[in-house]
This record gives sequence, C-alpha cells and structure tokens, in this order.
Amino acid sequence: MSLFSFARKKQQPKSAQTAKDRLQILLAHERSSSGMAEVDYLPMLQRDIVAAIRKYVPIGETDVDVRMERGDQMSSLEINIELPKIAKSKDG
Repeated sequence: MSLFSFARKKQQPKSAQTAKDRLQILLAHERSSSGMAEVDYLPMLQRDIVAAIRKYVPIGETDVDVRMERGDQMSSLEINIELPKIAKSKDG
C-alpha cells in the first residue's frame, strides 16, 4: 500500500444518505405492494399521533381516525382528530 493509494481511498457514504436510500426503497416497496402493507403501520401511526397530541390536549384513542386511500396515480392519507371544546375564560 503506497502513500498515494491511501490518499485516493474511496470514502464511505454518509449514514444520512444511507438512511435516505433505505427509506426510498421501503417507500417504493410499500407503494408497489397490495393494500396489506397499510394494515401494518396505520394502527401504529394512529397511536403515535394520539401520543403526540396528548402532550398538548387531552384526547382518547377513539378521537383520532386515520384512513388511507390508494389510487392509480396518487395515494392519500386522511387524519381526522376530534378535539375537546375549550372553555372560555372569564378574564378575556
């Protein structure tokens, strides 16, 4: 191994780029697969959304509805959240 070969050593790809590439492969696989893939992650997505909203507003598991519709050209994710009514303060 010479000094010049060490200087021209090929650099490893950054971990962010590797993660991005893996995510793109995963998304492409999800899009091409049948509707069975959505069954796997929609309940987890709903739980994560409920947990995030609960940090700010008291809501229940049934107050969030997550639906996915797949079409030939486009897929859509619909999220409906029923928020509790906030009582107005007497001061303002």
